[in-house]
Amino acid sequence: MKIKLSGAKFSAIVENTVKIKKLEKDRGEEFLFLNRGINAVVNIDLSEVVKTIDFNSNDIQVYPPNNGRVELKNAINKSYFHNQANSDNIFAVAGGMNGLRLVTEIIDVEKIYISKLYWGAYTNVMTMNKVEFDFYEDFKFLEDNLELLKDSAVIICDPNNPVGDKYDDNLLLELVKKLDANGTIIIWDSPYRRLFFDNERDEYYSKLIKFENLIIVESFSKSVGLSGQRLGFVHSTNKEFNKEFAIHILYTGNGINAFVQILVEKLLTTEVGKKAAHRFKIDTIIGITQNIKYLRDNNLLAERFYKDSTPVGIFVIVNKTFDELLSYNIGSVALPYFTTLPKEEAEKYSRISVSVPHDKFVKYFSKMINN
Repeated sequence: MKIKLSGAKFSAIVENTVKIKKLEKDRGEEFLFLNRGINAVVNIDLSEVVKTIDFNSNDIQVYPPNNGRVELKNAINKSYFHNQANSDNIFAVAGGMNGLRLVTEIIDVEKIYISKLYWGAYTNVMTMNKVEFDFYEDFKFLEDNLELLKDSAVIICDPNNPVGDKYDDNLLLELVKKLDANGTIIIWDSPYRRLFFDNERDEYYSKLIKFENLIIVESFSKSVGLSGQRLGFVHSTNKEFNKEFAIHILYTGNGINAFVQILVEKLLTTEVGKKAAHRFKIDTIIGITQNIKYLRDNNLLAERFYKDSTPVGIFVIVNKTFDELLSYNIGSVALPYFTTLPKEEAEKYSRISVSVPHDKFVKYFSKMINN
């Protein structure tokens, strides 16, 4: 059988999960899976929300609209954009990775630039789409090299994966203004932001939609804990892009799962849904904050990565190797999978999720600290 090789690599996160589960079975010991990118402080309690959904309705059982349910897009417009967007410019996608895959195969650019500390899926998605990519050192590099970026695109992820660092919103907005005026396409991929920012008070997305060269890729996997349901959205004001994007959605999935669209709509619009989402966010933020403080207090946080930013999660970098953490039954992903730093330097660090119950987090790390 002849096949077309993509050139992309399988996820190190998935491979590590398989490896650690085998170790669990072989040793008969429990491991702490901090290699995974999910919020696991608590699960969102959907027990009351699902009671409001009629599973026998055509809304569930018939093909949903290709670009997403109107009710969901209106709910996103209100929650994310304070009704300042055009709902026709919002597209439901099967999670953030699906949105990124579609965006990067549609835009016609010389290169796509990503941070030197990056989510591994970026490079693999672009490899599969045969898109050239390169890396930027920091935001100052982008400001100082506008001529280089004229016919290219830039991905901005804040808070960042893998570092989990948050930069000042005004600083980022000024950068976006300069890039947009330069004709550079900005792909705004920040699926962790809405976990830490209140929907009704956060006006940042309303400011971003004013830039014609900016494409927003969002996900509900992190902000409301629905990684298993695979739903996100893409927003652009560019008519040509939107026309092509609608065609790609049609022929890659024929629309997005109707149930999850209705579920997220309920979380965004109903009192019972808002209450469930709020409780999930509060409990998750408390756990994350406690875990980051614990790492910092015990000199485990790799402070070199947070000189100009604030660690907020859901990931952070620790100054322990993959093997050191594994020896204490803690799963992680070695930093070389996420950076252009020299391998011998990056191997000293690991990326971990800090979105787990604080008592469980302390239980495992205290053994390392006290040894």
